[in-house]
Amino acid sequence: MYSWCLRRMIMEKVRYANVNLLPNRQPADEHISSFKLKLPTPELERALGIKEILEHKPYLKKLLLLLVLMGTSMIIGDGILTPAISVMSAVSGLQGKIPGFGTDALVITSIVILIGLFSIQRFGTSKVGFTFAPALALWFFSLGVIGLYNMIKYDMSVLRAVNPFYIYLFFKKNGANAWSSLGGCVLCITGAEAMFADLGHFSVPSIQIAFTVVVFPCLLLAYMGQAAFLMKHPNAAPRIFYDSVPVPIFWPVFVIATFAAVIASQAMISASFSCVKQAMALGCFPRLKIVHTSKKLMGQIYIPVINYFLMVMCIVVVAVFRSTTEIANAYGIAEVGVMLVSTVLVTLVMLLIWQTNLAFALAFPLVFGSIELIYMSAVLSKITEGGWLPLAFASIFLCIMYTWNYGSVLKYQSEVRGKLSMDVMYDLGSTLGTVRVPGIGLLYNELVQGIPSVFGQFLLNLPAIHSTVVFVCIKYVPIPVVPHEERFLFRRVCPKDYHMFRCIARYGYKDVRKEDHRAFEMLLVESLEKFLRKEAQELALERSIDEQDLDSVSVRSSDDFAVPEFGGIEELKEPLMQQSERRLFSEGLPASTMSGEEDPSLEYELSALREASGSGFTYLLGQGDVRATKESVFLKKLVVNYFYAFLRRNCRGGAATMKVPHMNVIEVGMTYMV
Repeated sequence: MYSWCLRRMIMEKVRYANVNLLPNRQPADEHISSFKLKLPTPELERALGIKEILEHKPYLKKLLLLLVLMGTSMIIGDGILTPAISVMSAVSGLQGKIPGFGTDALVITSIVILIGLFSIQRFGTSKVGFTFAPALALWFFSLGVIGLYNMIKYDMSVLRAVNPFYIYLFFKKNGANAWSSLGGCVLCITGAEAMFADLGHFSVPSIQIAFTVVVFPCLLLAYMGQAAFLMKHPNAAPRIFYDSVPVPIFWPVFVIATFAAVIASQAMISASFSCVKQAMALGCFPRLKIVHTSKKLMGQIYIPVINYFLMVMCIVVVAVFRSTTEIANAYGIAEVGVMLVSTVLVTLVMLLIWQTNLAFALAFPLVFGSIELIYMSAVLSKITEGGWLPLAFASIFLCIMYTWNYGSVLKYQSEVRGKLSMDVMYDLGSTLGTVRVPGIGLLYNELVQGIPSVFGQFLLNLPAIHSTVVFVCIKYVPIPVVPHEERFLFRRVCPKDYHMFRCIARYGYKDVRKEDHRAFEMLLVESLEKFLRKEAQELALERSIDEQDLDSVSVRSSDDFAVPEFGGIEELKEPLMQQSERRLFSEGLPASTMSGEEDPSLEYELSALREASGSGFTYLLGQGDVRATKESVFLKKLVVNYFYAFLRRNCRGGAATMKVPHMNVIEVGMTYMV
């Protein structure tokens, strides 16, 4: 649950306030239908003030980025600790049941199960996912029934524990030991949370009903039943769960517990995959191979590198710690850390987006944040007993993500500074200073406007260039899904006879790029044809309106009254007018004015596009090397020249990232000095 909440809050803040360090946001992105949510209104000065502060204070952007990356890093760390502790806890039931089943056997059995769990990830969960709901329902039902049985059999007086007054008595009697025991109480929270770590695709009411009606009552009965059992068997604390299970149903419960542990582990592994994918979409994680395991469900993905990394780390944790006690200490720190980050981000969402009452918005972090800080202080006391592990994992992932984001921003800024000026293009002429051959050249770059400097390298190194050139920018916008019909955003680059265009292919952070290169090429050409037709219609409409305005001015000049009919010609200077303006101006105009088919230049351009498309597509890619300038400080040189360069060399790039055919690729090298 917390992993989904954290991901959702990250995207909403990026969407409502321009706090992304990568400056590729465009006003046109806000015209996507799924982008238009409730925005901060001018009447609420507080929300606008927070928005302005976040957008104009670079250090606040970096602080927010570090906070979000820390929470994401801890979620990925959960993907290591949850399978380890869940499987070991389930298998530990065999220690008291099978003679000679000691710690070595526990570790080996757990490792075998973990290897099997991570080995089946590449097949996806769609084939076995239908068994998750019945298995968890059976698991919680058995917990509740066993807890109720123990209460009736041993001691019903444990029901008095629901009285909060006993909390006060507990702390009064035990003092510092009571505070230290809160670190163990955290596992009661995390155990329930782990089962629902990846419920982002369920509705809020379904989660609320499931937790209120099923999960919470069953867990409450289970813990009360174990407390009643301990009243009669105080020495059974180390193995309280399995010892409290009635002997006749031990083996069925053991099987169900093991399966439930696998499901809980699967949830956190899937959550880790999802976090990494969305971090990659936002430019905060190196590009990795993503495999989509389901043709029907968009969110089911598999990332081989992350999967094998989690598996190796899980095996190392189980083999080194050999006990659930120290793993539990590490697990608690990771979970409470994610909760604290979520509380801070929810508070910001309440102030900026929901525009909640100030008193209520401040009461939320005061109440929940105070509780979480108390728990955090308790689990931090276990740092030397295994609590250092999640902090180490989080630090590693934080360094990787921040380094990648930092290097990507510097590279983008270098591209913006080095883009070719229009004067250079006009001097080259429509031939671009070389030979234009039939075909479409798709030049992939990250710029949303302007001509990338790598295009100059192609002009210098290639003996000819294609008759039609399209600058393609694959861009992820901070919304879940971009409708298919709104995928491409076209703009013309240079005059018509240059036959050069910019295409921004926009994807949401949950969008799946599963189309092959042929489907992408076909869709791109169709969209480009539509763009040319609309452009011709709008230019014809603009000329018609200009003529009407001139006629109107001529008629009224004798009355010394020359106000344009449609609010001034200046409003019509945009090459692409808004839909509402087109509808307004098209009323009363003859149909021939709106027809782009009669425009000879349009027919010529469409025929040239079809001829170029028939000659084939070539993908032009720049193989960039990022280096720090000589004047840079030592730390920047270390990060950019070594750490970021290492990540770029070992991440997925080029044709594999862009999903383009290797046979039709031309690459040139270029060095970006940052």
